[in-house]
Amino acid sequence: MKRALASHLDFLRTHGVHGVLALGSTGEFPRFSLEERKDLLEVIVDLAPPLSVIANISDIRPQAVIELGKYARKLGIPAVAIMPPNFFPMSQADLLEFFLRTAEAVKLPVFLYNFPELTGNRIGLETIAAFAARAPMVGIKQSGGEFAYHQPLISLGQKKNFAVFSGSDTRLPEVFGLGVAGCIGGLVNIVPEVMVEIFHRCKGPNPSDPTDAAEKMKEVGDVINRLTFPLNVAAGLEARGLTPGEPKTVVSPESARLYRGIVKEFRALFRKWKLPPASGETRGSGRRAG
Repeated sequence: MKRALASHLDFLRTHGVHGVLALGSTGEFPRFSLEERKDLLEVIVDLAPPLSVIANISDIRPQAVIELGKYARKLGIPAVAIMPPNFFPMSQADLLEFFLRTAEAVKLPVFLYNFPELTGNRIGLETIAAFAARAPMVGIKQSGGEFAYHQPLISLGQKKNFAVFSGSDTRLPEVFGLGVAGCIGGLVNIVPEVMVEIFHRCKGPNPSDPTDAAEKMKEVGDVINRLTFPLNVAAGLEARGLTPGEPKTVVSPESARLYRGIVKEFRALFRKWKLPPASGETRGSGRRAG
């Protein structure tokens, strides 16, 4: 595990990525035990510098969120990200109380993490505003299908002094045009140089046309969308020469076939774009789907 993480983090670092959200949705955090997540955070903190690290401490159990947040603080991680607890519906009042109690106990700056397609609970604008007024909120990650939600979040962030980050990997010029601070996305693990290029073209000191790189991201999205998340991202990692590890859930023969097809198609795309395999890794290492 440590060797694979070291190679992965080095791959991101050498391609200009600014930081990592540890144990995010792409990392399948709900499928790890609390102790496994602590161990992973410790390894990432050791290997990531000079990349900055934010710890996703989300869990269905409030006490587990607090325990993991306190552990992140012990490791010296500067901020945490919190999603709403998944599965059971929650009122906005209860969501606010959950976030406030967590922030009070953890005593670290907080990024809220809105991904209602995964959690089943959308963080409302009024909840975000109330949390920002009473807790050390430094940002929010907006993911999922509600692209239009970026705009009111950005407006609120300007009033409440927090940053908005997007998970819309394949629509980066649009979200940067709206005013987001950056992207926290899964596809950066596959094509970091393409996404960093778009960032610099849109947000750098000498802006330029990002169309060519943006078209590549659309092609990546078209391939990725043929399989469910996050197994699809794992296929991209394998195609790039990284080690995504064994599937953490049951994979059907149909999904295994799609997985292998995505790996093959991505390898062809990467050759066409002259994107080399990640340094120090070999193709197809460490992953079995089906």
